[in-house]
Amino acid sequence: MSPLSAHLLRATLIPASFALTALAALPVHAAVDTMSKIRETRTIVLGVREAAAPFSFVNAQKQPVGYSVDLCMNAVEEIRRELKLPDIKVQYKPVSGPDRIPKLLSGEIDLECGSTTNTMARQEKVDFSYTFFVAGMRVLTSQNLHVDTVKDLQKQPVALTKGTTSEKLFRQLAEGELRDAKFTTYDNNVEAFKALKEGKVRAFAQDDSLLQGLVSNDKTIDTLSLSRLALSVEPYAVMARKGDTALLAAVDRSLAQLYSSGEINKLYDKWFNTSTLTIKMGRLTRDSFVRPNKQPGVAMVLGHSI
Repeated sequence: MSPLSAHLLRATLIPASFALTALAALPVHAAVDTMSKIRETRTIVLGVREAAAPFSFVNAQKQPVGYSVDLCMNAVEEIRRELKLPDIKVQYKPVSGPDRIPKLLSGEIDLECGSTTNTMARQEKVDFSYTFFVAGMRVLTSQNLHVDTVKDLQKQPVALTKGTTSEKLFRQLAEGELRDAKFTTYDNNVEAFKALKEGKVRAFAQDDSLLQGLVSNDKTIDTLSLSRLALSVEPYAVMARKGDTALLAAVDRSLAQLYSSGEINKLYDKWFNTSTLTIKMGRLTRDSFVRPNKQPGVAMVLGHSI
């Protein structure tokens, strides 16, 4: 039962003034109208990641590209049509794991186009579009370390990336199943991956799609192994400010059109079926195209959350 429901059920048993005080304490998110700002400024600001291939990264020409960037650009076209403003400009602003939500809430960016998991905890601060990809948290290790259960990481040095669901989950595991493991947090995936290759850690926990993106162009791929053990279900979505209804509706319409037309399959192949990277479309990802949804991710380890 939610706090609000509990207060309402007890309304006849407690003073009215107390009930009103309790209701006033509940979080209220003011309506946000980014569409009006876009209409006035003729500009939309997209938050992008610099090293989250193949979702959002900077190419050799120093341009933001990737699956998520393409999806957001498709949403920009929908916004241009709705506002009847074909000259709306796009500005890109780099974001990291720790600062992506703060930059969104402060208004520095209008949408976040990266590899952000829709979680119940994050839903308290921001809103999410329809799911556009479903990853799973796994562990990348040297081939001589086999991870079939969480306990196989006990006493092992593990790399985590700051501000991610993997960091959150493993900090919880550190209080129980992995009390004797050694965690090192890095600012980004590239640094964590480098630490694994250099032998500073023996495992790197992160979403499988991001790990595959890191190793796809790396010569050390034959010396590394991706665990079969999945620690979570991670649905990726575009992030918007809480209550930014009109903007999010435009994003959702653009995604729904891609899904229903089948164009999403071509876009998927463009980024996930290449000469250097092959990530087969998973059942949960395919289901999200057939039945668009905003279901939050979940930890597969009982008693924990992401």
